[in-house]
Amino acid sequence: MTNVVRKAVFPVGGMGTRFLPATKALPKEMLPVVDKPLIQYAVEEALASGIEFFIFVTGHGKSAIEDHFDSSIELERALARQHKSDALAAVTATILDPGQIAYTRQQEPLGLGHAVWCARELVGDEPFAVVLADDLVMSDVPCLRQMVDAHGECGGNMVAVMDVAPEHIDRYGILEVGEEKDALVEVRGLVEKPAPADAPSTLSVIGRYILQPEVFDHLGRGERGAGGEIQLTDAMARMIGSGPFHGLRFEGTRFDCGDKAGFLEANIAFALARDDLREQVVSLLGKYG
Repeated sequence: MTNVVRKAVFPVGGMGTRFLPATKALPKEMLPVVDKPLIQYAVEEALASGIEFFIFVTGHGKSAIEDHFDSSIELERALARQHKSDALAAVTATILDPGQIAYTRQQEPLGLGHAVWCARELVGDEPFAVVLADDLVMSDVPCLRQMVDAHGECGGNMVAVMDVAPEHIDRYGILEVGEEKDALVEVRGLVEKPAPADAPSTLSVIGRYILQPEVFDHLGRGERGAGGEIQLTDAMARMIGSGPFHGLRFEGTRFDCGDKAGFLEANIAFALARDDLREQVVSLLGKYG
């Protein structure tokens, strides 16, 4: 089986309840960090990582995501008439080639594992990436690019990992760690949202995965895990031992944009990284220091 990763799945069916009322009519993936929605950062990362085919697993009220990655003829013509070339370039940069993007519906919010399973026919029999837009990573080399390059050498399944504070362990899938070599960590076990006292380590999975298609067989059982949902972590745990499985300690800073404080931090960090905004942002932050 090839190690080439051509397809990426973007589970975007969640309701975003932590950001209500902002997400009552707006998908949480469309919340902007500075001036780009979270889902655009995710797609741009995938493009920069060699992904060729983009699969969105949507839910009710997510049509704004489809519109964002489609042409808007009226807007484009208006910007062209007004000679707003920078704005025109910004809105057309999100348009993918015909046939490069597909949408499928997750009819019920049964968990991340169920959302990934919904993409099974579009993925087919090849390794694929899963990218969660809530996890925004600032890095010189895109996080998924780092994973794709490492996966090309070792194959199998791979997750992006980072150490988390002990008091936050029960928010994540946690690794039982084997041998470590450079940035790669052998995965010997996975536990979804354990109590800190029961956790095998502090090394957690974040929202970047490269998975073999066999994961669909495990997800297809429909077995419920933590929170009564079909957990992707549980399906991945069942594949341990059937082939290489690694965690990659990626280089970069991860922002949890599913959390209000993390989302605000991401806005500040990405604004400070821009030459056109840094001075203004520093001044504004000084006012509230």
